[in-house]
Amino acid sequence: MTTFEISGNDFALDGEPFRVLSGTIHYFRVPKEYWADRIHKARLMGLNTIETYVPWSLHEPVPGVWEDSGRLDLGAFLDAIEAEGMKAIVRPGPYICAEFSGGGLPGWLFRDAPAVAHLNNREAAGHTPVRSLDPAFMEPATNYFRRVYDIVAPRQITRGGSVILVQIENEYGAYGNNHEYLQALTDLTRACGIDVPLTTVDQPAGTMLEDGTLPELVATGSFGSRSAERIARLRELRPTGPLMCSEFWDGWFDSWGEYHHVTDPAASAFELATLLEAGASVNLYMFHGGTNFGLTNGANDKGLYRPLTTSYDYDAPLDETGHPTPKYWAFREVLGRFTQLPDEVPSDRGPAPVRSGSFSAMAPLSALAHEWLPCQSLTMDSVGQYSGFALYRCFNDDDVSTHTLTISEVRDRAIVHADGRRVGVLERMDNDQTIAFEGSAQNIEILVEDMGRVNYGPRIGEHKGLIGPILLDGAETGQWEIAPLDLDNLAPVLALLNVEQEGEEDVAVVGKIKEPTFVSAEIELEEPADLFLDTRGWGHGLVWFNGNLLGRYNRRGPQRTLYVPAPYVRAGANQLLVLETDPVVDMQWGLLEGPDLGPIDW
Repeated sequence: MTTFEISGNDFALDGEPFRVLSGTIHYFRVPKEYWADRIHKARLMGLNTIETYVPWSLHEPVPGVWEDSGRLDLGAFLDAIEAEGMKAIVRPGPYICAEFSGGGLPGWLFRDAPAVAHLNNREAAGHTPVRSLDPAFMEPATNYFRRVYDIVAPRQITRGGSVILVQIENEYGAYGNNHEYLQALTDLTRACGIDVPLTTVDQPAGTMLEDGTLPELVATGSFGSRSAERIARLRELRPTGPLMCSEFWDGWFDSWGEYHHVTDPAASAFELATLLEAGASVNLYMFHGGTNFGLTNGANDKGLYRPLTTSYDYDAPLDETGHPTPKYWAFREVLGRFTQLPDEVPSDRGPAPVRSGSFSAMAPLSALAHEWLPCQSLTMDSVGQYSGFALYRCFNDDDVSTHTLTISEVRDRAIVHADGRRVGVLERMDNDQTIAFEGSAQNIEILVEDMGRVNYGPRIGEHKGLIGPILLDGAETGQWEIAPLDLDNLAPVLALLNVEQEGEEDVAVVGKIKEPTFVSAEIELEEPADLFLDTRGWGHGLVWFNGNLLGRYNRRGPQRTLYVPAPYVRAGANQLLVLETDPVVDMQWGLLEGPDLGPIDW
């Protein structure tokens, strides 16, 4: 039987020292058809291990329903790592951060009450205590872990698989210091058959390392600079045992309304070399960032709400589309000083197909409003809507012509209509609360969008939608109704689009967009290929390509193209479907020869 264990200051594989040279690839951010390619390129750079988080919210979208097909097939991903002759590290959370919606915690955990807004385990009555021993959290978390470990346990290296390390929690020292909670997760992990070494990760700052680990766990660090200083801090905490930076931040994520983040390849390579010269193991976060497909992007809120872009390129060694960057070659040179490199090297990307055209059919977003429910609470969560859009309406007595509408908090974007007229937009990103408008207001409708759940800090687990009270001209409005909009079932929209197309002898051209509207186009291609959809002339919305929800676009930038992976493309006719929520004068589509992730801060 193969063994992997701690021996003195080293990890040991079958009794021999083993330095972990790892890189992060999130299987859920990469099409399954591309896993083998990305893993292979990691080995060509000099890595011997692949690390991944596991997103609870995707695997269990509703309580008791487990999803592990397609891009969520964790077992197949671990098998692909083994097939490449590499090792694997699994980080199942239950909280993962990852700039992922809600930090991977499913929204249904908080349906009855939002999460505790606390640090260091100060709990509040009437709230769901997360990352704690409270049964409201631990019981569903236990069920989740058992399902994950049913996949991971038989794939440990001790049983002929690839998994050499499993992480307990994630940067817990930045959140709390309940060691009984960490011990319960450790005991559960062992009880589920995990026998490889267990780790924790925290920043080497303050007491985070001490608060976030246990004596029997391998404490590792997360940082991307000042490597010598931070490795020394790790050694201070643990005088013996392996040194490891299990999140070496080699880039950074992008948020809407900010610059595209990049880091200097030479500076990052220097820090990596410093780390390895100290004898440490490393996991590059990220080796390959991938894409926040669908509605999975997270958000940060430290007083300013900032949702992440659809691209999770991260300025990583391998870019969003799977091609090497200058950082790849700089890191490969450093790694070559510490390991034998393969002779093979990956090729560069060629230009993608360039096309342009018009949209040919349109249908209103309101076609998805099938059922109006009374609002006992103004949140989307209260009606089981944990992402996407919901439509609200309220009927009022109105005998004045000038109005102000005030909402205590919008989570996260609200388009307001009064008697069919668009009268304004309230943006959480701008801390908007009030709009003033002219005209009647007997029927107020508000389209609310969840732009990404907070993934870090005390606002994890907050509800989405409208947070009351809602005041019209200083007085509370009447009873509100809510219609959840199901983006997983677009059949009513597609039916309207088909009727419109079939009803025209000549294909109509859609140009001007006034209200939230679906528009569609057919794109002819000779063969499947990676594509880059130009969003520069659009406003704010979502894109589907052949039924695959690519993610969001936003005129705020920085991201100006959306990546369409070749597995989502077919030879011949392809369907492009766009939900545009803002007015656009001339709505056209275009494909560019390469990605445009936006301006950088120089």
